[in-house]
Amino acid sequence: MQRFVVDGATAVVTGAAGGIGRAIARELSARGAHLVLLDRDEPGLAALAGELRTERADRSATTYVVDLGDRAAALATATTIRDAHPHVHLLVNNAGVALGGRFAEVRLEDVEWLLSINLHAVVLMTHTLLPSLIATRGSHIVNISSLFGLIAPPGQVAYSTSKFAVRGFGDALREELAQHEVGVTTVHPGGIATGIAASARIGAGVDPAEYEQGRRAWTKLLSIDPAIAARLIVVGAERRRPRVLIGGSTYVLDALARISPGHYGRIVAAGNERLTRRLAR
Repeated sequence: MQRFVVDGATAVVTGAAGGIGRAIARELSARGAHLVLLDRDEPGLAALAGELRTERADRSATTYVVDLGDRAAALATATTIRDAHPHVHLLVNNAGVALGGRFAEVRLEDVEWLLSINLHAVVLMTHTLLPSLIATRGSHIVNISSLFGLIAPPGQVAYSTSKFAVRGFGDALREELAQHEVGVTTVHPGGIATGIAASARIGAGVDPAEYEQGRRAWTKLLSIDPAIAARLIVVGAERRRPRVLIGGSTYVLDALARISPGHYGRIVAAGNERLTRRLAR
């Protein structure tokens, strides 16, 4: 499969108003892509699109305000995009949310809410736009999984479930779409300085003080600039890489899970406990 060319491509990016999604949109714009941007944050989305139109007046930036957790709204938006853009060159399924608390501490409704955005929206967007992607030979799909799509630590049951599923979805889809010359990259970022932890929904049974202490501690480890992550992701898509890992700890923990798949959880849990105590000081 030939190298993916960003310049002149039409790229759809979900969760584009902030964090990694915003950085990906800026990276794609700088490389000459026409952008179709989705987010539920209307002011943030409008501000980003305005900046991109000013910086690249020769490229378009179309926005759709949508909550991807609302299946009907997500499907309607995806269908509108498919009809408006019969040739989509790049789909970046980036939108994601977090849920704080152990499985017994969160409501089933909260788990379903997380899955609707982190997993079901990825499947829905991909399936709906697939005709446009297949019609555009040499197109590409990027799915943002997570470090927690490689390892599954305690306190992340719902999130890891969604991100492992995104990983499997991408692996199988890559093989199916190869005959159509459509590439698929799965991204596993770790330690990116975004606001996903701060905006996480907290389980009803979680002690707020305890959760906040842990959140503040772990926020200290989120040190990688989203712009750096975006550059690695776009380069990975250009080079048709099946996987992109971001962050030194991601490589280490991936190796640990491969070496000791049945026991790495206890090692990670013990390290997590010690690290949380140290960071909380």
